Amino acid sequence: MSFPSVFVSHGAPSLLLEPEQPAYRFLQTFGAELGQPAAILVVSAHWETTVPTLTSAPRLETIHDFGGFDPALYAMRYQPPGARELGVQARALLEGAGFDPRLDPKRGIDHGGWVPLMLMYPEADVPVVQLSVQSRLSAAHHHRLGQALRPLREEGVLILASGEPDPQFAGRVPLGSGDTDTGAGRRFQRLGG
Repeated sequence: MSFPSVFVSHGAPSLLLEPEQPAYRFLQTFGAELGQPAAILVVSAHWETTVPTLTSAPRLETIHDFGGFDPALYAMRYQPPGARELGVQARALLEGAGFDPRLDPKRGIDHGGWVPLMLMYPEADVPVVQLSVQSRLSAAHHHRLGQALRPLREEGVLILASGEPDPQFAGRVPLGSGDTDTGAGRRFQRLGG
């Protein structure tokens, strides 16, 4: 069965404590609508590396890569089985496309992966590999990554990209020293995003 590649905006980690939010309800039903994939390759905007890097741990530990939120979030755990074979296969596809990917046997899953997956597949029983991004490189670079990984979809792998239209939580979090506000999140919100 072929699975799609999709982008979901996971919002702030506190989404998991806000069942009244439309995004919470959407993600809760979206996994059932998609069905159970053989595995998930999640691309998180919260893991940046200089070269494409894939997790290869037997079980992905929960990474709480945020601060200043409700203590209940830090107690949450989402620890899906890793998918080392999928990571090796993805690495081979990327190498075939001219990339120099790495495997990371220690990296867990950050909130860009576990927040949406906790709602979509709450049993944490689908094997997961997380892929890093190279935010200093172009959109064309990332498009090539996606093209190289496309064959995985035909093998029942859901490719799930996760992030936010604007990394400042679409204007809900004050900008810090040295941050720049592109305004993209507020423009997206005005368009109904």
